[in-house]
Amino acid sequence: MENGGTDSTLSRTRYGRTGSPPPLLSGRARVNRGARPAHRMSMGTSVSVMVTSEPVARTGRLPRERLLRLLGRMLLIRRFEEAVEERLRAGVLPGFLHARMGEEAVAVGVCAALAEDDVIGSTHRAHGHALAKGTPPSAVMAELYGKPEGTNGGSMHPHDVVIGGGLPGMAGAALAFHLRREPRVAVSFFGDSATSIGTSHESLNLAQLWGLPLVFVCENSRWPESKPQSQHHPITDLTARAIAFGMHALRVDGQDVEEVYSAARDAVAHARYGDGPVFLVSETERLRETRDPVRNLRERLEVGDEEWERMDSEARKLVAEAVAFAKEDKEMRHEP
Repeated sequence: MENGGTDSTLSRTRYGRTGSPPPLLSGRARVNRGARPAHRMSMGTSVSVMVTSEPVARTGRLPRERLLRLLGRMLLIRRFEEAVEERLRAGVLPGFLHARMGEEAVAVGVCAALAEDDVIGSTHRAHGHALAKGTPPSAVMAELYGKPEGTNGGSMHPHDVVIGGGLPGMAGAALAFHLRREPRVAVSFFGDSATSIGTSHESLNLAQLWGLPLVFVCENSRWPESKPQSQHHPITDLTARAIAFGMHALRVDGQDVEEVYSAARDAVAHARYGDGPVFLVSETERLRETRDPVRNLRERLEVGDEEWERMDSEARKLVAEAVAFAKEDKEMRHEP
């Protein structure tokens, strides 16, 4: 699993609550400096953490080796979901598939900025988040096969949540870290439709009020299931959801894994070192024909056929091993 460096210095652009929203980032993460909460929970002595690394600027690329590892993780997620989709269509797997193909850069970029003991809360499109955070593919596949060796005991859902259900859970995890004075961060992934759920607003409100170490990651595809965003949102810039609570808000190109990583690293550092929660909107899409994050990064890194075939072979091997593990003669809770 990729772990990002630590950093407490943020590149910030100030926007008032009624001013212009944060622009879509083409460079460093710009953070909305909303009003600090009037009341914070008094926890006594705060955690002191040494900060050593500098933030990664978008103009200063990550090393090619690091980007290749991120590309490899995105490719693993892509091949995993392709295999699951194939087996679902063949009637081998029960239930439904909520794939995230085309959105891999958000999961990989954010999770690359986390420490090993940081936690995430996912959505019904959970495969990519789990794999990006380092969950073994065999455990995720076993879950989809309904086997008790899966990540959630065979329920066929890697994360047992409903739309917007992960937000209050991660707020609770962040509160626990805060109360224990642990330098850990919770991350809540959710789609744009979840920003209209009541628990979403409650979670944002309490996280900002109490200054919790929490990063809200909104994967804004603008097409939750089959309904366009214009039919259920009165706004187009979802950072306004956070600005209403005086929370720091960022907006980033969710199809560029390096931009996502850079923004997420700033956001995680901001939350980890006591500056409160951050709302990160990743503009993404599940239409791979237009802006495929895997293909785009391969082209940018000029990955040749031989190098690509080696990476692809490794990803396919891990997926094949995961399928073989899940198909072993174990108890199956849900027959297809």
